[in-house]
Amino acid sequence: MAEIIVELRHANIYQGDNLILQDTNIVANKGEFVYLVGKTGTGKSSLLKTLYGDLPLKEGEGLVAGFKLQEMDWKKVPYLRRSLGVVFQDFQLLTDRNVNDNLKFVLQATGWKDVKLMDEKIADVLDKVGLRSKGFKMPFEMSGGEQQRVDIARALLNSPKLILADEPTGNLDPETADEIMQLLFQISRDYGTTIIMATHDYRVIHKFPARMLRTERGKVIDNATISMD
Repeated sequence: MAEIIVELRHANIYQGDNLILQDTNIVANKGEFVYLVGKTGTGKSSLLKTLYGDLPLKEGEGLVAGFKLQEMDWKKVPYLRRSLGVVFQDFQLLTDRNVNDNLKFVLQATGWKDVKLMDEKIADVLDKVGLRSKGFKMPFEMSGGEQQRVDIARALLNSPKLILADEPTGNLDPETADEIMQLLFQISRDYGTTIIMATHDYRVIHKFPARMLRTERGKVIDNATISMD
């Protein structure tokens, strides 16, 4: 039986007092790659924010990497976030320190203490994203594709069961975007990491097909064969 990593049951997703998505039912299993598509303003970001504890789940049930979203409070959110990785469109790297120190900052912030173990973990994730020799580079010395790989390495630091990727190819040229997509699919396949990726980039969806969720008119449509508008 497949291990369920993400499950929402009859979840109503709010932004403040505004109901954004109604009666949302989603299941994503271990190692599954899922696209999240939909026009701007239809609730993709709100859905992702609910999954990583930025928006509270007020109605319905949610399970993410073993954590019950309806029972989340500010004390539990950091533990939830250690179980998942988030990849952003704009990388969000600290510009005043090199790659190794960017990654070390995250490890220290999530409770790592042993310097040797931290160094080993950083080397491991940089190896996984093909940047083994780039740890001493500053972000501004790197291409957009390399910075996105660092962002993915950062998401892998705590061996997450789930990666939430928000428009990870949005600022990249098509060739670099393809490299990032190949890397994400490889991580999903090789490490059994579930990946939910919000995107407007229909070119990559055509080239790297996977299951799709679509936000539309206050609902999430699962597995729909949808028009590429």
